[in-house]
Amino acid sequence: MQLGFVSAILGDLSLDEVFAFAAEEKFGCVEVMCWPPGKAERRYAGVSHLDVTAFGPEQIARVKALIARTGVNISGLGYYPNPLDPDPAHREMVAAHLKCIIRAASQLGVNIVNTFIGRDCKKTIAENMEGVEAVWPSIVREAEAHGVRIGIEHCPMLFSDDEWPGGKNLAINPATWRQLFARFPKTLGLNFDPSHLVWQFIDSAKCLREFKNHILHVHAKDERIDRERLHDVGIMGFDWHEPKLPGLGDVNWGEFFAALTDTGYNGPVCVEVEDRAYERSLDDRKRALRQSKRFLEQYVS
Repeated sequence: MQLGFVSAILGDLSLDEVFAFAAEEKFGCVEVMCWPPGKAERRYAGVSHLDVTAFGPEQIARVKALIARTGVNISGLGYYPNPLDPDPAHREMVAAHLKCIIRAASQLGVNIVNTFIGRDCKKTIAENMEGVEAVWPSIVREAEAHGVRIGIEHCPMLFSDDEWPGGKNLAINPATWRQLFARFPKTLGLNFDPSHLVWQFIDSAKCLREFKNHILHVHAKDERIDRERLHDVGIMGFDWHEPKLPGLGDVNWGEFFAALTDTGYNGPVCVEVEDRAYERSLDDRKRALRQSKRFLEQYVS
């Protein structure tokens, strides 16, 4: 396995600066964010370290030279929108940009693109599966044509009353994963993040063992459950759990890596920093990556 990080947390740095930091701290890889140019719609979104809308031979050569110079690889290209947004124009834009990222990944020799499956939060799971069948086949065909697999992250994207009851991502649990993989068995896989399962009270290790053939990429993020707040508001509330750095929450990392190694997984494990306690400055965010790396090195050498 290779330790890396998700580039979104260093959004104010250039791609060259991100890779220079990764090399200096001896990270093996970086998941590079590829949002369309423009304003971010939410926290950690909108970061574009690689503008795939203006991607050609010059950009390809520059990125490959950067990889060769630093010794840091690209674990995958990342873009986390809502491909099943209720607005047809937005869905079309998202699908077009995903296909653009897929082509860029292929040109760089990167075989993973990470994203969300999406969801219309006002529709049922069955209705959203109909949306999957309408939107995703053309994206999957593009990936298959370019030798790229798609890692679906399983965050429910449920943070407020506006997203109730379904959140903005359908691929939240084993029941929905089974349906998605039955539809797209070769191309779709999981960008597995144990933090999203902690607050759903789903067993990460059991998931890893069942879906071992679908693990394409791993995010290392922790989640802390505030038991006092949970007592006050119950599971229908939105503020009784929070993302933390690895080792500062409720993920059982020993059990997690025991299961991950049992599956034979030998790919990237990328730290994803979403811990508000480490957001005050660029130095704090860099410190968060260093601290996470030190913690994870007891499991990933």
